[in-house]
Amino acid sequence: MAQQITLYENLRTLGYVPFYLAIERGDWIREGLEVRVELSRSTSYTAQALLDGVTDVSWGGPMRVMMHHDASRRAGEVSPLVCFGQVVARDPFALVGRQPNPEFRFADLRGKRLAVAIEVPTPWQTLQDDLGRAGVGLDEWTRAPDQSMAENVAALGAGAVDVIEVFEPYADMAVQAGYGHVWHRFATRGDVGFTSFYTTRSFAETERDTCRALVRGIGRSLRYLAGADADEVAVQVQPYFPDLSVESLARIVTNLRGVGLWATTPVFPVDAFVRLKAALLSGGLISYDVPYDLAVDEELSATPIPQE
Repeated sequence: MAQQITLYENLRTLGYVPFYLAIERGDWIREGLEVRVELSRSTSYTAQALLDGVTDVSWGGPMRVMMHHDASRRAGEVSPLVCFGQVVARDPFALVGRQPNPEFRFADLRGKRLAVAIEVPTPWQTLQDDLGRAGVGLDEWTRAPDQSMAENVAALGAGAVDVIEVFEPYADMAVQAGYGHVWHRFATRGDVGFTSFYTTRSFAETERDTCRALVRGIGRSLRYLAGADADEVAVQVQPYFPDLSVESLARIVTNLRGVGLWATTPVFPVDAFVRLKAALLSGGLISYDVPYDLAVDEELSATPIPQE
């Protein structure tokens, strides 16, 4: 009999294509897992759901785990949350401007009206860190009033802002509408451990075989995604994005794969964790230099993936 677990989907986004493929292809079923996937009621609730035993494992940003470790340390406690298995290796957000800018530098944002993504904390954290590294002050550009990415796409089209920070499909929407031009994809920063599994350390220890099966299944999905035809991938994930055509999904998959968004194996490198942590520290989202060994289960992440 297959092992049954509940796995939380942190939110619905195209960056999570490997997880949707694992479901549709039966990659976890082949590993003896019956995975019941449920959508978290909010990205901020997911960690609490793990602590409350509402779900067994989630996928989402290691950023949330670092935030929990930071808060726990300030309370004189040790966080029980741990990540394993890097899946979305790089930052999926992009800067889209009203005019072409193929030679983009962060200095080009000086004097511009920029709309920042606010749905989750990480895009602002990585943006402010990149600006700081480039020597661009926060007072050298104008931050547009906070609103949703969909609203920011409309604002770009109306000329109310000069540049927007969005993920897919919003970048593609602006480009296809004719008024958007991709200036920069944050994936070029390199691996930042953007998305992994996470759970309680207790579950990772007592249900180790289950966690290994999750890693093996997602490893199968990542291997497939690395070489699969984009149209084939698009057909499989379209049920999760019924408002998008197969053509647009295939185009987006091609673009995201081209910038190395998805890991090729679930191994979670130390430097990826450190790169993300540095941005969270510089942005003040956390104040604790969370040790890799405390927040990441390296051994689980290195689970061998079966050959097809």
